[in-house]
Amino acid sequence: MQAYQVQSAAGIDAIGQVELADPQPQAGQVLVRMRAASLNFRDLIVTKGGYARNDRCPVIPLSDGAGEVISIGEGVTRFQPGDRVVNCFFEDWESGEVTEEQFRTARGGGIDGVLAEQVVFSERALLPIPTHLSFEQAATLPCAAVTAWQALVTLGRIQAGDTILTLGTGGVSLFALQLAKLHGATVIITSSSDDKLERARQLGADETINYRSTADWEVAVRRLTDDRGVDNVIELGGLGTLAKSLSCTRLGGRVSLIGVLTGVEGTVNPLPALFNRLTIEGIYVGSRSMFAAMNRAISANSLEPVIDRVFGFAEAVDAYRYLRTANHFGKVVIRIGDH
Repeated sequence: MQAYQVQSAAGIDAIGQVELADPQPQAGQVLVRMRAASLNFRDLIVTKGGYARNDRCPVIPLSDGAGEVISIGEGVTRFQPGDRVVNCFFEDWESGEVTEEQFRTARGGGIDGVLAEQVVFSERALLPIPTHLSFEQAATLPCAAVTAWQALVTLGRIQAGDTILTLGTGGVSLFALQLAKLHGATVIITSSSDDKLERARQLGADETINYRSTADWEVAVRRLTDDRGVDNVIELGGLGTLAKSLSCTRLGGRVSLIGVLTGVEGTVNPLPALFNRLTIEGIYVGSRSMFAAMNRAISANSLEPVIDRVFGFAEAVDAYRYLRTANHFGKVVIRIGDH
């Protein structure tokens, strides 16, 4: 079979297409013919050597994929050949509190990922694809959507009437917008592009802020909330935006730390968090049970993920380069095979 590997920590140029032996499912495992995979910002970091628990090399990249079952190993009861399935980000985190060992089973970093024609999964690391979604749409869910779900629902305990601030218009941010609107929340979203902000409004955003033309966007957020602040910030920028996120969160509110799009260098004054009793919580995707709960909500509301562009399997490296430009609105997807 054909697959891609990150072969060194030299960046995108270190991604190469290779021929590997066709995998075979063992007891409890499922062999999947991959039909689509999607990229996350994390995948750019993996090409540069990765980070804690995500530094295996060489490694088949990408954590998010969808396909159809080819065959099953002994003892598998959840799936049959022909079933359409989507994989979980973590191979071993089914539910409950995560362990160190489970954290090390992140696809496309800690263990081999899904940018291959065939992949073997534990049956506990797969879920049925919501019936209204295509393979390409389903492939956007495992990392970005589950991350947004955990931040808003599992840990954020979102309620109708809450106000959510989400930064940017990448995959996590747009899923946060869509999922928050399903729960009756008001959503404020930021971007440096007025065109992207208009598209976000079409998806249901209540208020938009161009952070390039409004440098003090935290002041604008306070004004939009009558100086109360937001209930939960989907914080994707990192240290470059964290201070502003803290200042526009309400007393007793929450900042969900997810991304490092602005890098990891810098300092942040902790006093706003102290004096305003803020909860700052790191979000690292989520478990299979969170994914299943999210899929029930997606199915009940016929939610459709936002896909910016689909590349062919032979164009996989071009997909990485496109993601790196940050011009995308929503998810970047790679189609695998003909379907």
